[in-house]
Amino acid sequence: MQGTKGDPAPADPFAPDCPRCAALCCVALAFDRSDLFAFDKPAGEPCRHLAGHACTIHDRLSEAGFGGCVRYDCLGAGQATVQEVFGGRSWRDDPALLAPMMEAFRALRRIRDLAQLLDAAAGLPLPPRTAARRTSLAAALAPPEGWTREALAAFDAGPLPAEIAAFLRTLRDAVPRPA
Repeated sequence: MQGTKGDPAPADPFAPDCPRCAALCCVALAFDRSDLFAFDKPAGEPCRHLAGHACTIHDRLSEAGFGGCVRYDCLGAGQATVQEVFGGRSWRDDPALLAPMMEAFRALRRIRDLAQLLDAAAGLPLPPRTAARRTSLAAALAPPEGWTREALAAFDAGPLPAEIAAFLRTLRDAVPRPA
Protein backbone atom coordinates (compact mmCIF):
# COMPACT_ATOMS: atom_id res chain seq x y z
CA MET A 1 0.00 0.00 0.00
CA GLN A 2 1.12 3.49 -0.72
CA GLY A 3 0.21 6.99 0.23
CA THR A 4 -2.62 8.41 2.24
CA LYS A 5 -5.69 10.36 1.29
CA GLY A 6 -4.57 13.56 -0.35
CA ASP A 7 -1.23 12.16 -1.59
CA PRO A 8 -0.68 12.10 -5.35
CA ALA A 9 -1.92 9.07 -7.26
CA PRO A 10 0.55 6.25 -8.01
CA ALA A 11 2.41 6.40 -11.33
CA ASP A 12 0.64 3.25 -12.58
CA PRO A 13 -3.03 4.16 -13.00
CA PHE A 14 -3.97 0.46 -12.66
CA ALA A 15 -2.19 0.02 -9.33
CA PRO A 16 -4.54 -0.15 -6.37
CA ASP A 17 -3.77 2.38 -3.65
CA CYS A 18 -5.84 1.14 -0.72
CA PRO A 19 -5.17 4.05 1.67
CA ARG A 20 -6.67 6.44 -0.93
CA CYS A 21 -9.81 4.29 -1.15
CA ALA A 22 -12.67 3.77 1.31
CA ALA A 23 -12.56 -0.05 1.40
CA LEU A 24 -15.05 -0.18 -1.45
CA CYS A 25 -14.15 -3.75 -2.41
CA CYS A 26 -14.82 -4.79 1.20
CA VAL A 27 -18.32 -3.34 0.99
CA ALA A 28 -19.50 -3.31 -2.63
CA LEU A 29 -18.58 -6.85 -3.58
CA ALA A 30 -20.53 -9.96 -2.62
CA PHE A 31 -18.87 -13.26 -1.92
CA ASP A 32 -20.04 -16.77 -1.22
CA ARG A 33 -18.57 -19.17 1.30
CA SER A 34 -16.05 -21.28 -0.60
CA ASP A 35 -12.37 -22.16 -0.69
CA LEU A 36 -11.75 -18.45 -1.35
CA PHE A 37 -14.05 -16.91 1.28
CA ALA A 38 -14.72 -18.15 4.81
CA PHE A 39 -18.32 -16.84 4.91
CA ASP A 40 -21.10 -15.39 2.75
CA LYS A 41 -21.33 -11.61 2.39
CA PRO A 42 -23.92 -9.77 0.31
CA ALA A 43 -23.01 -6.77 -1.84
CA GLY A 44 -23.47 -3.51 0.03
CA GLU A 45 -22.69 -4.94 3.44
CA PRO A 46 -19.32 -4.13 4.99
CA CYS A 47 -17.16 -7.18 5.64
CA ARG A 48 -17.19 -8.13 9.32
CA HIS A 49 -13.38 -7.77 9.32
CA LEU A 50 -13.54 -4.12 8.28
CA ALA A 51 -12.73 -1.49 10.90
CA GLY A 52 -13.07 2.01 9.46
CA HIS A 53 -11.41 1.63 6.08
CA ALA A 54 -8.95 -1.06 7.15
CA CYS A 55 -9.06 -4.84 7.16
CA THR A 56 -8.35 -6.24 10.60
CA ILE A 57 -7.01 -9.51 9.15
CA HIS A 58 -5.12 -8.09 6.15
CA ASP A 59 -1.81 -9.58 7.28
CA ARG A 60 -3.33 -13.09 7.45
CA LEU A 61 -6.07 -13.12 4.81
CA SER A 62 -5.08 -16.46 3.27
CA GLU A 63 -4.73 -18.20 6.62
CA ALA A 64 -8.16 -16.86 7.66
CA GLY A 65 -9.81 -18.29 4.54
CA PHE A 66 -9.90 -15.17 2.35
CA GLY A 67 -7.70 -16.08 -0.60
CA GLY A 68 -10.25 -14.32 -2.83
CA CYS A 69 -9.38 -11.03 -1.14
CA VAL A 70 -5.68 -11.69 -1.68
CA ARG A 71 -6.29 -12.32 -5.39
CA TYR A 72 -8.67 -9.41 -6.01
CA ASP A 73 -7.34 -6.34 -7.81
CA CYS A 74 -9.57 -3.32 -8.40
CA LEU A 75 -7.09 -1.93 -10.95
CA GLY A 76 -7.17 1.41 -9.15
CA ALA A 77 -10.94 1.81 -9.42
CA GLY A 78 -11.30 2.15 -5.66
CA GLN A 79 -9.10 5.18 -5.20
CA ALA A 80 -10.38 6.70 -8.45
CA THR A 81 -13.93 6.44 -7.13
CA VAL A 82 -13.08 8.05 -3.81
CA GLN A 83 -10.60 10.67 -4.96
CA GLU A 84 -11.78 11.59 -8.45
CA VAL A 85 -15.53 11.04 -8.38
CA PHE A 86 -16.26 11.83 -4.71
CA GLY A 87 -13.47 14.31 -3.92
CA GLY A 88 -12.05 12.24 -1.03
CA ARG A 89 -15.39 11.79 0.72
CA SER A 90 -16.34 8.42 2.20
CA TRP A 91 -19.49 6.41 2.85
CA ARG A 92 -18.23 6.02 6.44
CA ASP A 93 -18.56 9.78 7.01
CA ASP A 94 -21.77 10.07 4.99
CA PRO A 95 -23.71 6.78 4.78
CA ALA A 96 -25.91 8.26 2.03
CA LEU A 97 -22.86 8.01 -0.25
CA LEU A 98 -22.65 4.21 -0.02
CA ALA A 99 -25.03 3.35 -2.88
CA PRO A 100 -23.67 5.98 -5.31
CA MET A 101 -20.08 5.06 -4.41
CA MET A 102 -20.77 1.38 -5.06
CA GLU A 103 -22.34 2.23 -8.42
CA ALA A 104 -19.39 4.45 -9.38
CA PHE A 105 -16.94 1.78 -8.22
CA ARG A 106 -18.68 -0.85 -10.36
CA ALA A 107 -18.58 1.42 -13.42
CA LEU A 108 -14.96 2.45 -12.87
CA ARG A 109 -13.90 -1.17 -12.37
CA ARG A 110 -15.46 -1.97 -15.76
CA ILE A 111 -13.72 1.04 -17.31
CA ARG A 112 -10.39 -0.03 -15.80
CA ASP A 113 -10.85 -3.57 -17.18
CA LEU A 114 -11.45 -2.18 -20.66
CA ALA A 115 -8.62 0.34 -20.36
CA GLN A 116 -6.19 -2.37 -19.30
CA LEU A 117 -7.17 -4.52 -22.30
CA LEU A 118 -6.71 -1.56 -24.65
CA ASP A 119 -3.38 -0.80 -22.98
CA ALA A 120 -2.24 -4.39 -23.57
CA ALA A 121 -3.36 -4.14 -27.20
CA ALA A 122 -0.86 -1.30 -27.70
CA GLY A 123 1.87 -3.97 -27.65
CA LEU A 124 0.36 -5.88 -30.56
CA PRO A 125 1.53 -5.45 -34.16
CA LEU A 126 -1.52 -3.45 -35.26
CA PRO A 127 -2.02 -1.83 -38.64
CA PRO A 128 -2.00 1.99 -38.41
CA ARG A 129 -5.78 2.38 -38.72
CA THR A 130 -6.39 -0.23 -35.99
CA ALA A 131 -3.74 1.33 -33.75
CA ALA A 132 -5.36 4.75 -34.20
CA ARG A 133 -8.76 3.31 -33.26
CA ARG A 134 -7.23 1.69 -30.16
CA THR A 135 -5.74 5.04 -29.15
CA SER A 136 -9.06 6.80 -29.68
CA LEU A 137 -10.99 4.26 -27.60
CA ALA A 138 -8.39 4.38 -24.82
CA ALA A 139 -8.63 8.19 -24.75
CA ALA A 140 -12.40 7.94 -24.39
CA LEU A 141 -11.84 5.96 -21.18
CA ALA A 142 -9.69 8.75 -19.72
CA PRO A 143 -11.69 11.96 -20.13
CA PRO A 144 -9.51 15.05 -19.53
CA GLU A 145 -12.07 16.45 -17.07
CA GLY A 146 -12.08 13.14 -15.16
CA TRP A 147 -15.00 10.93 -14.30
CA THR A 148 -18.12 12.24 -12.59
CA ARG A 149 -21.19 10.36 -11.46
CA GLU A 150 -23.05 11.71 -14.48
CA ALA A 151 -20.29 10.72 -16.90
CA LEU A 152 -20.16 7.21 -15.42
CA ALA A 153 -23.92 6.82 -15.81
CA ALA A 154 -23.68 8.02 -19.42
CA PHE A 155 -20.84 5.56 -20.05
CA ASP A 156 -22.92 2.67 -18.70
CA ALA A 157 -25.95 3.64 -20.77
CA GLY A 158 -23.99 4.56 -23.89
CA PRO A 159 -22.50 2.64 -26.79
CA LEU A 160 -18.81 2.85 -25.80
CA PRO A 161 -18.57 -0.42 -23.78
CA ALA A 162 -20.04 -2.41 -26.69
CA GLU A 163 -17.83 -0.56 -29.20
CA ILE A 164 -14.72 -1.43 -27.20
CA ALA A 165 -15.78 -5.07 -26.80
CA ALA A 166 -16.39 -5.33 -30.55
CA PHE A 167 -13.02 -3.70 -31.28
CA LEU A 168 -11.20 -6.07 -28.92
CA ARG A 169 -12.77 -9.06 -30.67
CA THR A 170 -11.26 -7.84 -33.95
CA LEU A 171 -7.77 -8.18 -32.47
CA ARG A 172 -7.82 -11.99 -32.27
CA ASP A 173 -5.66 -12.36 -35.35
CA ALA A 174 -3.11 -9.85 -34.05
CA VAL A 175 -2.42 -11.86 -30.90
CA PRO A 176 0.69 -14.00 -31.37
CA ARG A 177 0.04 -17.73 -31.05
CA PRO A 178 2.17 -19.74 -28.60
CA ALA A 179 4.84 -21.81 -30.28
